[in-house]
Amino acid sequence: MDIRDVIHGVILIEPHELPILDSYLFQRLRQIRQTGFAEHSYPGATHNRYIHSLGALFTITETFEAIFEGLKKRSPETWKRFRALVRFSALLHDIGHGPLSHTTEFAMPEVSRLNPKLHSKRKATHEDYTLKIILDSPLTPLLERAGKSFGFTPLHIAALIESDTEVDEDFFIEKIDGEKLNFRPVLHQLISSELDADRMDYLRRDSFYCGVNYGVFDYSWILRNLCAHHENGNVYLGIKHRALYAFEDFLLARFNMFLQVYLHHKTVVYDEMLANYLNDPECDYRLPADIEAYSRCTDAHLYSHLSESKNPWAKRIVEKQPFKMLVETHSGIPSTANAREQQERIIKKARQELEAKNIQYIASTSTGILSKYFGKSDHPIFVSYDNLYSAPSFIPIQKCTTLFTQYPNSRSISRIFVSPEDHPKLSARARDKALFFE
Repeated sequence: MDIRDVIHGVILIEPHELPILDSYLFQRLRQIRQTGFAEHSYPGATHNRYIHSLGALFTITETFEAIFEGLKKRSPETWKRFRALVRFSALLHDIGHGPLSHTTEFAMPEVSRLNPKLHSKRKATHEDYTLKIILDSPLTPLLERAGKSFGFTPLHIAALIESDTEVDEDFFIEKIDGEKLNFRPVLHQLISSELDADRMDYLRRDSFYCGVNYGVFDYSWILRNLCAHHENGNVYLGIKHRALYAFEDFLLARFNMFLQVYLHHKTVVYDEMLANYLNDPECDYRLPADIEAYSRCTDAHLYSHLSESKNPWAKRIVEKQPFKMLVETHSGIPSTANAREQQERIIKKARQELEAKNIQYIASTSTGILSKYFGKSDHPIFVSYDNLYSAPSFIPIQKCTTLFTQYPNSRSISRIFVSPEDHPKLSARARDKALFFE
């Protein structure tokens, strides 16, 4: 089956994948917005997790085929089963998202209610729901039938999405030139790493629907220069040195999308208002642990609940009367101690004066990071330096560029929001330097 897509053109769905695509658990993603409340800042951002999941499937297929052309010639059956597996992992990597994607994770139950084997009081995340749907839901037998002819189970799909999933590694081991190699690390990296199919789709897709260029990067050049490197019996993701700066541009594109789109002040204030509602003791909206009940929890389900609530936060969301930004400060890359201290003083003084005047406000600090994988030994990406004088050498990417050493750092945006009723008089006084800045 062919599906038309604004980013990739035609996306091919293979026959064994159709039952999964047609299942109500996957079709539910049509009713989950990809970027949550971002449409309040960028009206075109109404696309959903369904089409992003199909885009990730397309992207992981292209990246897999670019990297493993040699494996296809040496071991076509292995290539075939790995290709089928990564396509399922990309297709299902976001199937556990709640209403408005990340926004409603405040309302999720303790993870132990999803998986009694986990004796933890932490709240579940969409990743926990994803694993539950793959391993223990009406979708599981469909996945078992789909993977049977390729020799993999739902557990193998889960193992690529979540690296901590315990699974028999034999499925991922192939003998190449007399050496046993474990392909699980690189297959996992294709779906979850600094350079994965998930990011390579959502950055381009979110940029398109938001009408911005922040997430645009040189996809075709990166694709052409992907490779693999094996070390100590494991196969890892690599990229040729001539695409190193395109890779850096890709990371900066993600960073800029966070600062300009995902952490836009209008998106953030709606997130904060919903969090205030969900954390209110009188709020009775909770996401169920039961997957059948969870499948009915969509954006429409959430908005229907909010529209019936008399809670002031719920009413502001439904009536589109959000708190307005009064103060905003930035700190991070680069930032001096004096600059940070000055910005902290501004926020502290604003809060003190608002509290002294008994004015309700929302204080929020949002953080954008360049990399969440930097320095993790189980996610190494290697740069391949290839020349005519010697054999290719593979060097961990963090040793290849000084810019990469900045990636663990973050930029924080601190904001204070007040009601639209209070905002006009407070902002006017601030401009006159009578409040916060004297």
